[in-house]
Amino acid sequence: MTAFSLDPAQTAWCEELRTLAEQQLRPLAEKGAPGHVNRPLVAALGETGLLDRLLSSGALDLCLLRESLARGCTEAETALALQGLGTHPLVRSGTPAHRERWLPEVRAGRAVAAPDYLGLGKGPGRHPYMDTKSSVTASLDMLRAARTAAQRLGRPLTGDVYASGFSQGGQVAMALGKALGDGADRHFELRALAPVSGPYDIESAETPALFDGRVNDISAVFYMSYYLTAQSRLHPLYKDPSEAFRKPYADIVDGLFDSEHTEEEIIPALPATLKELLTDDYYRRLQHLSGGLLDAARAQDGNCAWKPDVPVRLYSSSGDADVPIANARHCAADLAARGVDTPVVDQGPADHNTTYMKSGPEIVRWFDTVAARR
Repeated sequence: MTAFSLDPAQTAWCEELRTLAEQQLRPLAEKGAPGHVNRPLVAALGETGLLDRLLSSGALDLCLLRESLARGCTEAETALALQGLGTHPLVRSGTPAHRERWLPEVRAGRAVAAPDYLGLGKGPGRHPYMDTKSSVTASLDMLRAARTAAQRLGRPLTGDVYASGFSQGGQVAMALGKALGDGADRHFELRALAPVSGPYDIESAETPALFDGRVNDISAVFYMSYYLTAQSRLHPLYKDPSEAFRKPYADIVDGLFDSEHTEEEIIPALPATLKELLTDDYYRRLQHLSGGLLDAARAQDGNCAWKPDVPVRLYSSSGDADVPIANARHCAADLAARGVDTPVVDQGPADHNTTYMKSGPEIVRWFDTVAARR
C-alpha cells in the first residue's frame, strides 16, 4: 500500500484554517441565534475566500477544508457544507449565464435556492412552458427541499422568503409570492418580492408586442413556437399542428421543444418571422385572442392581481426586446389598483439578459436592506 501524507504546504494551510476558524469564525458562531441562519458567519465565509475555495477545490482540498474548519468551529464547517449543497446543482447543471450571475453571490456568502421546473434540469418529460401552476408547485418543492436539507445539516432556516426570478421566472416569482401570501405552506413567510422582466400580462402586453415590433423577430418566433406547443397539451389551441404552423414547420416544431434540443439547435431550424412560421388564419387569431388561446393566456395572467403585505419592486428595462417593460407597468398598475405602490426599476437601454445581470446585485442589496429593518 502506498503511504500517504500531506505536503508542507497542505499542512500549513490546514493549520491556517484551524486558526481562522477559532479566532474569527467561532466568535461569530457563538453570537448566532439558535434556529436562525447566522448571516454574519456565512458572510465571513465569503469575505475570507472560503466559499470561493469551496466551489473550486478538488476532492482532497475539499476534505482538508472541511476537516480543518470543523476542528476550529463546527458551526462554520456546517454553514460551508450547506452552501456547497445548495450550490452544487447550479455548478453542475446551471447555464453559463446562471453561473455567471449567481456564483459570485454564493462566493460572497449569500444563499441561493432555485427550483427545477418540470421537464428542465434533471426532471423527466417535457417542460410545460408558461404553465404557472406547475412552476409554483416546483418552487414550493424547492423551498421544502432546502428546508429539509438545512435541518439535516443542523442549520435550520428561518422560513423567511425573499423571492426573485427572471423572465418566465419573474412571472413565477409573483405567482409564488401570491401562493405564499395565501398560506400555501405554513413553514414559509414571504418577506419581499423583486421579479425581473416577467411576462406578467400575456393577453394585453406580451402578445401584442410580438406583432408591433417591440419584441424582436428571433425571440418572437422562438417564444411563440415554445408557447403554442407547450400550451396545446394543456388547452385546446389546435387539433393538428398544421392548423397553426406552416409547412415544413408543422412537422418539426413540436419535436424541437422536447426538452432535449438546445436553443442553438432550435433557432436555426425555425423561420425568421412569425408570418413565415404561422398560417394566415392563426396569425390573425393571435392578434385577437379568443377561445383556447384566450383561456391559455388568462390561465397564466393575473398574478399581479393581489395585495402583497411585503415590499415589492419590479425590475425591467425600456430596451428589453424579449419581454417589453409594458409587462412590468401593467403589473404595477394591477398592484396599485389594490393599494400597493410598486416602483418599476427601469434599467434603460439594457437588453433582456443584461437587465437580469444589472438587476441581480441591486436586488440582493435591497433584500439585505429589507431584512435589516426587521
